[in-house]
Amino acid sequence: MDHQTAIANTTAFVKETLKQAEGGHDWWHIYRVWNNAKLIAQTEQADTLTIELAALLHNIADSKFHNGDEEIGPVIAGEYLRRIGVNEAIITHVQQIIRYISFKSSFDKPGFHSPELAIVQDADRLDAMGAIGIARTFSYGGFKGREIYNPEIKPDMNMDKETYKNSASPSINHFYEKLLLLKDKMNTETGKRLAQQRHTFMLSYLDQFYLEHGTLSLY
Repeated sequence: MDHQTAIANTTAFVKETLKQAEGGHDWWHIYRVWNNAKLIAQTEQADTLTIELAALLHNIADSKFHNGDEEIGPVIAGEYLRRIGVNEAIITHVQQIIRYISFKSSFDKPGFHSPELAIVQDADRLDAMGAIGIARTFSYGGFKGREIYNPEIKPDMNMDKETYKNSASPSINHFYEKLLLLKDKMNTETGKRLAQQRHTFMLSYLDQFYLEHGTLSLY
């Protein structure tokens, strides 16, 4: 199967699979990550088919919507890619990217790295920042029934992986526990450049939030 057909088929598969997904993890999240990945790949040396397939499939079964199962995503992606006849080496690579792309994986020692993972990871992290990242944070917080803000609950800046996965803190805390940390975790020069603008916007947003709320910032 040629590159264009594989991408077209995968796009249709992802749209159908995620048609009932939570708003911050739906097709449009995938679409933005896919576009971010293609943009970053223009200035990097990496395999574009692997990048596009991984970007499209990286949230095909997010563990936080599947009882914490971190293997369901790679399994579903692998089964799908084999059905459409993708090369086994590419399938294995895409599965590894799905396993190691998430922020929670940064709590562990690196278990896998490739230029393709670096690109897709940056693309995904960009979508957790800026105006989109803010919207996604409150969408997911609402989905989980979390408080928007509680000045009596301070961010936990010393979480391990399990604590992070099980956290139910207010949505504003998520800025400090994840979003504002992403700028310094970017892998590529393009990713770093794009992240800086989104990071600055989030800081401005928080200033305005605290001004309107009538409280001092958490930090």
